[in-house]
Amino acid sequence: MAQSWTPADIPNLSGRVFVVTGATSGLGLANAAQLARHGGQVVVTGRDPDRLRSAWEEVSAASQGPQPDQVLLDLADLSSVRTAAAEIMALHDTIHVLINNAGIMAPPLSRTVDDFESQIGTNHLGHFALTGLLLPAMPTDDATADARVVTVASGAHRMGKVDLDDLNYRNRRYESWQAYGQTKLANLLFTRELSRRATSAGLKLKAVAAHPGWSATNLQFAGPAMAQNVVGRTITRTVNAVVGQSAEIGSWPQVRAATDPGVESGQYYGPDGFMEMRGKPVLVEPSNAAKNDETAAGLWKLSEDLTGVRFLD
Repeated sequence: MAQSWTPADIPNLSGRVFVVTGATSGLGLANAAQLARHGGQVVVTGRDPDRLRSAWEEVSAASQGPQPDQVLLDLADLSSVRTAAAEIMALHDTIHVLINNAGIMAPPLSRTVDDFESQIGTNHLGHFALTGLLLPAMPTDDATADARVVTVASGAHRMGKVDLDDLNYRNRRYESWQAYGQTKLANLLFTRELSRRATSAGLKLKAVAAHPGWSATNLQFAGPAMAQNVVGRTITRTVNAVVGQSAEIGSWPQVRAATDPGVESGQYYGPDGFMEMRGKPVLVEPSNAAKNDETAAGLWKLSEDLTGVRFLD
């Protein structure tokens, strides 16, 4: 497998259908445009109609293949997740790759429509449900079809702890960055358990994770902006300027995980630079907590109970 990967290594994606969540800006938009540029059929999703239309136009302009589709999707609302999944499957009989990219980072405590803590609801539970709902459209009985679920994690998973007794912060003190870390650890545990269950069921499905390092996107400003934290916004701008890389380059680990023929289920990709903050995408190692099979299985069961979406039992 090539280590010095760039988008020049992306194969022709003609005939392959990619669903990208959170594709209205930042990493998701960069993902969608890159896939369309190499001939892929991309389903652009987002929760804001105006931003979704704008992103669709940008991806359309980049496309060297079929025109993209656009589907409204709010991962913080399970009814929206169900509606979007049905609409996507009505558009496409087959979905080859799902990129679980959307997310929010370190906002003040709030709750989703379904009464989940907003970060775990958006970053993990919404994607868990979407994956389960779209899985029937993925060609998991044919290895040559190369079906994949790519979930975007973060180096912040190292500061997270998944509390199965209080996932939604009912009885413990909320700390926004620790809560964010919990969601990113949950993303990796989900990938691990999805890979294990798919293999056990004999499915030809690759569950892969990736993280963008430190990428200068709108996500960094979401938490501080929601908190109206002027100091936080100033610090973020400074760090972005010094160590951040563009959303385009930050998207490379996800794009590699979604397209590189040599990718294997259960792998994790991130930048090759200092502390995995920037650079070209290579295989990286998650924390020991992200390899805990007992927690992964417990999180899966809890996620089924909370979302009402069950698959690969």
